[in-house]
Amino acid sequence: MSDEETGNAVQETDDVTARYYEAGGERVVVFERDGRTAALAQNSEGYAMVTVRRDAEGDELERYYGFDMALDHAAELLGVSVHDLPVPEEASDMGM
Repeated sequence: MSDEETGNAVQETDDVTARYYEAGGERVVVFERDGRTAALAQNSEGYAMVTVRRDAEGDELERYYGFDMALDHAAELLGVSVHDLPVPEEASDMGM
């Protein structure tokens, strides 16, 4: 974790851990399960498309207008149902 990160929040279920933070001009939520990760990122100003990556620093896989669609993609990457993803309250307003 970087000293520049702000807004840190962690939420867990039995299988998935979600960590939300803001850093480098982005809002990021990283989901982890069994050594696999999926990251959703949006610019800090909000009202932008949500980028899906394999990890927080990885290359963009896809962009979505809606957070729900980005969550679907993250769940697919982790091999879980979208309903199994714990979403920290701080991340719940991501997307356009």
